[in-house]
Amino acid sequence: MAKAIVLTLQGGGAMGSYQAGVEQALAEAGLDPNWVAGVSIGAVNAAIIAGNPPELRVQRLREFWDLVTEPSALWPSLPNREWQAALRQISAGSAVLFGQPGFFRPRAPLDWLSQPPPISFYDTSELRTTLQRLVDFDRINQPGGVRLSLGAVDVVTGNMIYFDSTQHRIGPEHIMASGALPPGLATVEVDGRYYWDGGLVSNTPLQYVVEQKLAEPMLIFQVDLFPAHGKLPENLDEVAEREKDIRFSSRTRNSTKFACLQRQHHADLAAFLARLPPELQADPVAQQLKARASPPPVDIVHLIYRPKVPQGSAKDYEFGRPTMEQRWEQGLSDAQVTLRAAPWEKPPPGDTGVRVFDVLKDRQ
Repeated sequence: MAKAIVLTLQGGGAMGSYQAGVEQALAEAGLDPNWVAGVSIGAVNAAIIAGNPPELRVQRLREFWDLVTEPSALWPSLPNREWQAALRQISAGSAVLFGQPGFFRPRAPLDWLSQPPPISFYDTSELRTTLQRLVDFDRINQPGGVRLSLGAVDVVTGNMIYFDSTQHRIGPEHIMASGALPPGLATVEVDGRYYWDGGLVSNTPLQYVVEQKLAEPMLIFQVDLFPAHGKLPENLDEVAEREKDIRFSSRTRNSTKFACLQRQHHADLAAFLARLPPELQADPVAQQLKARASPPPVDIVHLIYRPKVPQGSAKDYEFGRPTMEQRWEQGLSDAQVTLRAAPWEKPPPGDTGVRVFDVLKDRQ
């Protein structure tokens, strides 16, 4: 049976170019996703992918990431590790002071004298214009297109919700809502409700995806920007970086464990129903339980950004062009290695229900 290809993209700000590199590898291998789900910067990448035909997706991603990073002439790539760290700090400081073109800008000083005062430090009106140029929303909203799911948090209820193209008509505001991280970015109104960045509750859409009831097996490429495993910090900046990694990667581990546990419960229920006498197995309730106990199998392939050198606590808002290109190339390389290994193509050893692969971790 053919597998639905699903791409799930975690939030992580400037590190999102790693996901673009992964998408390039998938495109070159002819693995076009049937469904893309994202949170925060993952929502932006997801919308660009779903909102363009396969032959234009990498080009549009490149246009976005070239737009929101400084020209490489301002921040030359130097081989010395200490210089690279200094340039990353300068680049992050530039983002804080001046914003990023096509993405966000600091509010004008006079804005703070208005009533009521702003509820965020930056204005993201440029992002709306960027999305309208790079994303074909008619394509996203047409029947039979690539499914798009975007996670956001209702500010009033505190609940995580998903804008799903199978249930909503997606526009720029849905993408912006998914990435409205406070206090930097303001709430975004959608249909009279106000939303913040989905990463406040769950930085990964994996659990939402595995909870959906699809008729066919799923091959999920889970692209994470924060590694769960790391070394013991040696200074305060590494402490802050490690804290971010742990905080934003935890939901991925929980979602993976949830998927495996859920499938084990299904397998136990199926085994119990098989032991019932025929007359009870024919009961309508037993038939309903049997259908629920036999969901299609799921393969989860982890692709995790594991930088070779410490990136610093500002890594999620360090938009320097050289760093962006390094992240893109690592995403491309990591995905190519994973696709060549393709462990999901081997038949499962039994009725496992869920298989989890992390080719790069296994090779470390």
